[in-house]
Amino acid sequence: MPLPPTPSTRPQLGLSPFKYALILVGGFGTRLRPLTLSWPKPLVEFCNKLTMYSLHQIEALVKAGVKDIVLAVNYRPEVMVSVLKKSEEEFGINIHFSVETEPLGTAGPLALARDILGKDDTPFFVLNSDVTCTYPFEAFRDFHIAHGAEGSIMVTKVAEPSAYGVVVTKPGSTVIDRFVEKPVEFVGNRINAGIYMFNPSILNRIELRPTSIEKEIFPEIAADGQLHSYDLAGFWMDVGQPKDFILGTCLYLSHLTATHSPLLTDPAKNKWVYGGNVLVDPTAEIDPTAVLGPNVVIGPGVKIGAGVRLQRCVIMSNAVVRDHAWIANSIVGWNSNVGRWTRVENITVLGDDVTIKDELYVNGASVLPHKSISSSITEPRIVM
Repeated sequence: MPLPPTPSTRPQLGLSPFKYALILVGGFGTRLRPLTLSWPKPLVEFCNKLTMYSLHQIEALVKAGVKDIVLAVNYRPEVMVSVLKKSEEEFGINIHFSVETEPLGTAGPLALARDILGKDDTPFFVLNSDVTCTYPFEAFRDFHIAHGAEGSIMVTKVAEPSAYGVVVTKPGSTVIDRFVEKPVEFVGNRINAGIYMFNPSILNRIELRPTSIEKEIFPEIAADGQLHSYDLAGFWMDVGQPKDFILGTCLYLSHLTATHSPLLTDPAKNKWVYGGNVLVDPTAEIDPTAVLGPNVVIGPGVKIGAGVRLQRCVIMSNAVVRDHAWIANSIVGWNSNVGRWTRVENITVLGDDVTIKDELYVNGASVLPHKSISSSITEPRIVM
């Protein structure tokens, strides 16, 4: 990454405050079903934050000085309004809902929110709501204003770039030269991390219609030499589907451990923590003979019985896990009940208010809300 401008040439942030951001919330959250059959995707808790991705992102945006946040939605906005009203009051910000009458892709929502994002000459953030990372928005903001071009894309390194669209920069610079979709030959290992910063001039490139920012807008800006890449340090994950939701949870918990976060449950004070990376809401009840960890999240009001073994899983609010149950690599939805001596594993996802009877085996099932399971599920399938 090139050196930033000297203090004499660097623009003063105080003269150009970063007030605006847009979060691409999206639609039905089909990839995260059955959880999103009960709640819109942004209201599915991620590591015990009230709103899954948005609240994590909102906190980081506020820290970077953002005052007005637009949520681009096209599904059940009325449910989110009441929940996020508390965030407005807590952080002293304005949250606007930009409601699409038809899906507008990843660029159309910017045009729909033009009245806010284009209100003045202030650059603004754009975020994909499915992304979890360290959210280094302050450093990203400074990088954007230092290079002075129209747009910045946050990029992250991946081990297998052939499965993604790769961002290729010009040699020795951060200027993006081109994008290569699922390259057969190695051209780089940096991919789009779904976090951007733009000058309002980008709005002149976007019509109010379904538009892909990645396929239609970015190549145009790059062709003009006006798009730069910023390397994201630390973890990154798109948590929009269950297996990645679980992996993203593990990465986030590892980050909390690495930064010595007080949010994590202290193994020295709670002998049932095994292997670390355990996050437990204070209202949860854990039997002292249970064993939790590594990589476990326990939500509010959860009850964990005697001899329960949990690892690499998420137990959402008010769920009950009864004595000697085993749960691994799975998500137990709100108000669900896992029976005694039951084994649940292999990316099983229980929707809201699911009951699994005693002494069953559940392997890779996706169980819709309000269902009762009375026989074992030995092969992955959807239970409707």
